[in-house]
Amino acid sequence: MPYKRNHKWYAQVRKEGQKRESVFLSKKEAVQWEADMRRKPVSEWFEKTDTTCIDDWVQSYLDFAKTSFAAKTYQEKNGMFKRFLEHVDPTMPVENLKPAAVIAYIMAQKAERSGYAANKDRKNLVAGWNWGMKYMDPPLPGPNPCLVERMPEIRQPRYVPPEEDFWKIYEAAEGQDKVMLLAFLHLAARRGEIFRLTWADVDFGNSRIRLWTRKRHGGTYEYDWLPMTQELRKSLRWWWEERPIKDQAHVFLCLEDSPFTKEYFGQPFKVRVQFMRRLCDKCEIKRFGFHAIRHLSASILFNLGYEVGVIQMILRHKSPNTTERYLRSIGLERVRDALENLSQDRGKVLPIKVGMDGGKKRKAV
Repeated sequence: MPYKRNHKWYAQVRKEGQKRESVFLSKKEAVQWEADMRRKPVSEWFEKTDTTCIDDWVQSYLDFAKTSFAAKTYQEKNGMFKRFLEHVDPTMPVENLKPAAVIAYIMAQKAERSGYAANKDRKNLVAGWNWGMKYMDPPLPGPNPCLVERMPEIRQPRYVPPEEDFWKIYEAAEGQDKVMLLAFLHLAARRGEIFRLTWADVDFGNSRIRLWTRKRHGGTYEYDWLPMTQELRKSLRWWWEERPIKDQAHVFLCLEDSPFTKEYFGQPFKVRVQFMRRLCDKCEIKRFGFHAIRHLSASILFNLGYEVGVIQMILRHKSPNTTERYLRSIGLERVRDALENLSQDRGKVLPIKVGMDGGKKRKAV
């Protein structure tokens, strides 16, 4: 029998060990589809048709995304499509999806959530349709109906903690936690990169560290070698010798034996939200997370006068444009020097003198 979920009716039939499912807007349509499918031989269930519906596209793209992107990216796309299918008929043929329906959805997201959230959904819709145009059989029709106007955004610079606040929580931390915080700062690393770090990635002989990331096109893990500062090398060497669990490959492990963490003891970290909150509260400073330390590293480098190209290498961005956008997102832009140039002698406004006849004459140069 059909079942209801999120205002849609899901029909399903089983026969000879095979299963088929489909989505409908009404229970009546779902019941009728089930009856029709039961009358058909199983050999006709999977016959290819020339009509691709919206739900076919969504499920195909999500299947691809699940195997090709990080879990967080997949969850973002999955959540977006759940919202989208509440606004459009999932059984509608793909050629019937028009920009008017897409912009209506995007505008609704802006009203319900924010312009930034709406534009993020737009980005995922565009990517999903482009994928369908390239890889589905038959391919989705062009032009891409999801290429609608972006919504206006009100975005505040990301929070960058003062450098003294970082050193406050660093001094309050102990043992492994102290080493981990220093690694975040000295490598400008993402949370997952530090949590995935293994001792095989720590090259003490050449004073370098290998960081693995999936924040690249296609979602494939790639690595970059970064120099290891003397201070970080000393801290990691100390932790290598003092670590209580010697047979684990990962550098940083859950070592808390509390009722909430007991099942994760000895395993690499996945999230440590409460750890940062507790440290900030203990030091009586504004809360910030691991990624804010990456912002702080970029901010320190920028304020020391390093060029975008150098900061790009440390942040491991593929393009300098990404680094420029990153610096803007944390409120750092190269406009001060340009404005200061207005005060140079060559840029001064010419003075005005009043002539004997009362008329204004500009001083000759």
